[in-house]
Amino acid sequence: MSRVGKKPISIPKGVEVSIQGSKIFFKSAKEQKELETYGRVQIELKDGALSFTSVDSQAQSRAYWGTYRALANNIIIGLSQGFTKALEINGVGYKASVSGKNLEMALGFSHPVIYPIPAGIEMSVEKNVITIKGADKQQVGQIAAEIREFRPPEPYKGKGIKYSDETIMRKAGKTSKK
Repeated sequence: MSRVGKKPISIPKGVEVSIQGSKIFFKSAKEQKELETYGRVQIELKDGALSFTSVDSQAQSRAYWGTYRALANNIIIGLSQGFTKALEINGVGYKASVSGKNLEMALGFSHPVIYPIPAGIEMSVEKNVITIKGADKQQVGQIAAEIREFRPPEPYKGKGIKYSDETIMRKAGKTSKK
């Protein structure tokens, strides 16, 4: 039994859900999303709640049960509230700015790093914090990981780009012989 799959998803105001065959359609004032289940789970929509049940008792079917419930829940949260990731830039001379549809960063290279902002994503920079907002949890996390990859934090001085809730394990530097 899936502990995640058993819980019904309550649908908040402002989000409309409809089911057509094995597809679930989600609609808000701004966006539309859909989730294809390929008939791996049974979907029910009643009393403002979306619930999933397993098709049979095979292990693979039970795995899909919790997965599709989690994916549908993430879509509903994304459409109603949105997802946010914050990245901190640490280092002398490291800075970022949003200009038009690009995020421009100076990260100690001989050239500026320019990252194009995809559609459906909002970015803002305040001092040394880059904030990424969007309706798709996977896309927001992937963009944050790609930006962090340009200059990951190093363990000696802590310079680089890190998640705001991430802690960097610091290493001791070289010691001199006496």
